[in-house]
Amino acid sequence: MSARFQAPRGTFDVLPAESEQRARVYAAATEVLSRAGYGRIETPAFEDTELFRRGVGESTDIVTKEMFSFTDQGGRELTLRPEGTAPICRAYVEHGMHKLPQPVKLWYWGPYFRHERPQAGRFRQFNQLGIEAIGSDSPLVDAEAIVLLDELLRTLAVPGVRLRLGSLGSPEARAAYREELRAYLRKHEDELAPEVRARIDQNPMRAFDSDHEGTKAVMAEAPTMLERLDGEDKEHFEEVCRLLEHAGVAYELDPTLVRGLDYYTRTVFEFTCDELGAQSGVGGGGRYDGLVAELGGPETPAVGWAAGIERILLALGEEPKVTPLDVFVVAADGQRERAMAAVTELRRAGFRADLDLAGRSLKGQMKQADRSGAKRAVVIDEDGTTRLRDMETGEQEEIALGGLVEALSR
Repeated sequence: MSARFQAPRGTFDVLPAESEQRARVYAAATEVLSRAGYGRIETPAFEDTELFRRGVGESTDIVTKEMFSFTDQGGRELTLRPEGTAPICRAYVEHGMHKLPQPVKLWYWGPYFRHERPQAGRFRQFNQLGIEAIGSDSPLVDAEAIVLLDELLRTLAVPGVRLRLGSLGSPEARAAYREELRAYLRKHEDELAPEVRARIDQNPMRAFDSDHEGTKAVMAEAPTMLERLDGEDKEHFEEVCRLLEHAGVAYELDPTLVRGLDYYTRTVFEFTCDELGAQSGVGGGGRYDGLVAELGGPETPAVGWAAGIERILLALGEEPKVTPLDVFVVAADGQRERAMAAVTELRRAGFRADLDLAGRSLKGQMKQADRSGAKRAVVIDEDGTTRLRDMETGEQEEIALGGLVEALSR
């Protein structure tokens, strides 16, 4: 029988076996990031649309093509959050976090929304975890952020990971470079993709992201921001590189790395996974020293990154599975109350325990115990006799019902 309704295109249900995989990623993130002094923050699933227009950038694909925006009953323009940095910077300003010791180190986990073409590893509702370190312009913050994402991916044993590293320089240096790049692109305008030509004035650096063959050929000879770094921008980037080398994190310099958001300054980076093919990015980010001020706060430097949960799980390639029970309690008619009391006691003692909730016969309950994957079963007979059964060998022993925890702890 086919289902009457299905999940909307580009979304998905997370079933119990898959939720255990996600729990493992969450546990690893909690451990790695809390050790480094990052505290968990949660922001609303929707925000004022203007937050993303100003924070992410009017010319970005996210704002022009991908946001799910709507007008609520009060006439307010709202948007399901397409990314996590602008909302956290909004929270930083709103709650006066600039008064706290700097940098303020935050991490987050949750669903995000973009109207993209669904494909493997790319959905319209997806999940990310990320960090933001707000309030310091030191290269140490850039390096720490990169090291933490590297450590998380290592902890999870994500295979074939490579770090691409670049710099976009300061806003002033990038403005001069953008003029140089615009002039170069106009000389080759006939060879560029239509969408690249359309944004030569607004965002010429996004031409490096194009998959159009003609554009790729043009950009292979284009000047890069990395080649134009000098002064403090160059010193900052070189220090980040040295810090990564001392931390034992390998990287590849990538002068074409620009990221898809307007707010980045100086350091940008991306971790890719060879196992994922075209959608190879598993996480990335960079420095964004002007965003907090753009959103109404004081001038505040910051660094952050986001990693895709679905991308990580796809790269791991693990089959979803549910952790088996420790024990299943089987009870004859008239012994259901004792079975419930026994299960409650076992759960409180830390065991994964369950019992039949569907009125099965004793034989049916034993089949259910076997299907559950439980290592052992507690069988309560009609006369109250209690037996502990090894589900693999079939061996069993009579025990006192009041001594279950002790017997199972042996």
